[in-house]
Amino acid sequence: MVSAGEIRGHLVAARLAGVVATTREESLRSYRLFAARDPRVLIGIEPVWPWGQRDVAELMAERCGSPAEPWRTEGPEVIDPERTLAALDAYAERLAAAARRRDAVLLGTGHPHRLLGFYAALADALSAAGCTVLTPAQGRCVDITTRFGLRTYNLGYVRGVALVRDGDPQRPGCEPGAHTHSPLPVRTALDAAAEAGGPLPDLVIGDHGWACGAGQLGFEVIALADVNDPAPFVGQAEGCVSVVVPLEDGARSDYYLPLTRYVLNRACLSQ
Repeated sequence: MVSAGEIRGHLVAARLAGVVATTREESLRSYRLFAARDPRVLIGIEPVWPWGQRDVAELMAERCGSPAEPWRTEGPEVIDPERTLAALDAYAERLAAAARRRDAVLLGTGHPHRLLGFYAALADALSAAGCTVLTPAQGRCVDITTRFGLRTYNLGYVRGVALVRDGDPQRPGCEPGAHTHSPLPVRTALDAAAEAGGPLPDLVIGDHGWACGAGQLGFEVIALADVNDPAPFVGQAEGCVSVVVPLEDGARSDYYLPLTRYVLNRACLSQ
């Protein structure tokens, strides 16, 4: 059993919370682009409220514990580990409810190099509890605009977790998948599930566009998000994302394993 105190210490030691690798400059740039409604930062969320840069910064200070002072424009970012821990508890509660009801779940990540192991453990545990882990649109092509131009990716699943791989035969895809913020993969998956007559997910578990794209379409979502990704937190504030866990999302993949054990223990899903 991993205790809350142990997880709090691990979050800080691994720089998943506390002082993190994300910089204040990165965060402020994202907040500015979000206020300008740049789709690269909206990642599927269509805000209802008039979010200015200061509004976004104040929300992120509230949800992540990052500095709200306007003169803090450089240096490392900070995520309050107490806020991360509280969100992990809420995340676990929703997983437990999904297991009790044997919900249909869809899991997807835009950060497969970092977070695939975390989500795969959740998929295994939910499947063992009787949930249906959905894998719609496997192998389907998804065209995503990147900073390198329009690229075609293939939607795939690893241990029940959706991700995209580069579909260009001249450009071998990176294993286990590509990094993306786009909401197009989750829209493709949900469209395919609907076209097939269901089932549709009762819960979507993911990050980046997987979380925001599904939440914008009205699906219940629980998400992980970094302090420089305001879209999931805005989605939560506006009611289209249920839970967002603030944490550094670019750390080594093994640093997330204690979080997996903690969440599954709290959800009574440890195997």
